Amino acid sequence: MPDSSTLSMPFNPAGIELDRRQGLSRQLYQALRLRVLDGRLASGTRLPASRDLAAALAISRNSVVRAYDQLYAEGFIEGRVGDGTYVAQLSAPPPSAKKLSTKVSTGFSTGLPTALSTNFANSTVLSSSKVIHSGVLQRLENNHLPHPPSGPPRAFRVGVPAFDLFPFDVWAKLNGAFWRKPDLQQMCYGDPAGDARLRGLIAAYLRSSRGMQCSAEQIVITSGAQQAISLCAQLLVEPGDGVAIENPGYRAAGHAFALAGGILRGIGVDEEGMDCSALSGASDCRVAYVTPSHQYPTGVVMSLARRLELLAWAERTQGWIVEDDYDGEYRYTGAPLAPLAALDQQGRVLYVGTFGKVAFPALRLGYLVLPPALVPAFSQRRAVDVRHSEVSTQAVMAEFMAAGHFQRHIRRMRRAALNRRNTLLDGWPMAIPGVGDLPAVSAGLHLTVKVESIDREQQLIEQAARVDVEISGLSHYWLPDSTTPQDQRAGLVLGFAAVPEAAIKAALARLQQAWRA
Repeated sequence: MPDSSTLSMPFNPAGIELDRRQGLSRQLYQALRLRVLDGRLASGTRLPASRDLAAALAISRNSVVRAYDQLYAEGFIEGRVGDGTYVAQLSAPPPSAKKLSTKVSTGFSTGLPTALSTNFANSTVLSSSKVIHSGVLQRLENNHLPHPPSGPPRAFRVGVPAFDLFPFDVWAKLNGAFWRKPDLQQMCYGDPAGDARLRGLIAAYLRSSRGMQCSAEQIVITSGAQQAISLCAQLLVEPGDGVAIENPGYRAAGHAFALAGGILRGIGVDEEGMDCSALSGASDCRVAYVTPSHQYPTGVVMSLARRLELLAWAERTQGWIVEDDYDGEYRYTGAPLAPLAALDQQGRVLYVGTFGKVAFPALRLGYLVLPPALVPAFSQRRAVDVRHSEVSTQAVMAEFMAAGHFQRHIRRMRRAALNRRNTLLDGWPMAIPGVGDLPAVSAGLHLTVKVESIDREQQLIEQAARVDVEISGLSHYWLPDSTTPQDQRAGLVLGFAAVPEAAIKAALARLQQAWRA
């Protein structure tokens, strides 16, 4: 029987169209690669000599040579000494192959492609958990974050501070100084717990401003508060464990605990914070996630009695409290309240802090303050994920704090947030049907106002969106299996710090017109 290679002839280059305004060799490489992958160029097909293909396509021979070289390097084609260039054998022939046809191959497949496809435009999209049979992926389907809103901040986006006031010029100078002559030691793999200098400065800041008696050794730097919460979920929760979270509450935290296999137990929130009597009834919970300084999203400040009750629960059950102090710097009446971690005498509180609400969210810089016995485990677990934090951001923030810029910036941000809060309160449309009264706002960067029903909530949000005003619905912060009646979950959540006073006034004027139309 003659060798199969003698039955192939060079393929027909018809159909290969090249845009001469772009790289010709790259286009040719992609065209040939695609034809190999989709079966139009079958294994064993002899390719034309570079000179002949260049003439057929009216391009330079060098362009063809470069395309062939790339295909050869990636294993798509192979050279046979004294016999030319052939498409490589990419798959084994079928075991029951019939006698070879005596018809000469053209190199074109007449059937449907049997190889890999790079065209997904018309394919049916399946969820990850249906493609990969994994319990984690199944949990992920119900516990993932939505895409953030696009565009620059606008009224009344939640979770955004007044980063229009951030001293970017100072930050740029400090960043430039770091990179002009970096410490070579810092260019190596670093401590997974974070930069030692930054940890020390954070500890000093918390001792002076929050009344926490902590040391640098208790701090682990994270990529924002979300990673800190995720680490707590990974290390404190076993699959099937109950996890107490505020309801309504911060859904991103709930997602982290649920993804770790925890069973979310929604604990109601009243005017004093989390209902600790309901928490005591959740006997399978050994972890409680709370936002005591400014409950997210209701804005309630946890009373001292509730704080002590929650600490007693942790001591009694040998449980853990994850305290998310996401915007504790923003207190408008008196000094910032002491966090739970400052009251903890038993080492049961894990404190989550972030720079995102003082600087800007894109900074992705947060931290955990841990009981000393937990620090090694958290450092080791974080090292497995990311090895260590990006170095320059930590170093620049450390210098930013050491030079006094951080404290000055906090004072500036607190004044700005207070002024923007007052502008919202003063200009809020009055007597809107189905909308409750504005609450007193003593802390934080947002407020929540009750609405009579879910339908009315959605109507108000849609009307606001049509006049370029961004408002979040309170109903989205509740757990899906909540027993609270649907209409009692309705409300509007408004961030008041994202834009200056003039933009707030303009947005309120548009709302006034839209809601009264």
